[in-house]
Amino acid sequence: MNPLKAAMEVAQWLESQGIRYFFIGGIALQYWGETRLTRDVDVTILVEPEQVDAFLQEAFKRFRPRIPNALEFAKQHRVLLVETEDGVPVDISLGTFGYEEEAWKHSKEAEFAGFGRLRLISAEDLIIHKCVAGRPRDAEDVESILVRQKLQVDFERIRFWLSTFREIVDTHDPLIVFETAHQNAQRAMKGGERHG
Repeated sequence: MNPLKAAMEVAQWLESQGIRYFFIGGIALQYWGETRLTRDVDVTILVEPEQVDAFLQEAFKRFRPRIPNALEFAKQHRVLLVETEDGVPVDISLGTFGYEEEAWKHSKEAEFAGFGRLRLISAEDLIIHKCVAGRPRDAEDVESILVRQKLQVDFERIRFWLSTFREIVDTHDPLIVFETAHQNAQRAMKGGERHG
């Protein structure tokens, strides 16, 4: 049950269907931030609204649903919960046109030794996703991305989107999550310079 192998399987199938996609979650974090064990695959796709039903039908022919009534769940929550032949859980999120279409335009192909190339969410958009989610672990992930990327990210773009999303996130302020992680990353990098 290797998530990278499963991601390659998902990517090859999506490409054969002509579907635009990018991987998010643990696989993207392995590339942009701190390596952490991940047991599942998270991918966002862009499908025209009138093609969603046909896509879901094809997806169920290729992957096993993980829950009863997975089709109804996917239509209601815009995420398809399936698994690969090897039993790796895969969450296929139905992206929305607007922000996620822009995120696709900024996505990058990345090489994973021994597996191949995968299209990943950009470092900036992974930071945005994590700040919107806002859990303590997400804030730590943002810090690790900033440190690993040596603060070489598009701060203007990140702050623009987080300022936009702060209008709709009612549990926390995603911009404050980012600014705090940014300060922590700066401190960590300065500490590393002194001790490294």
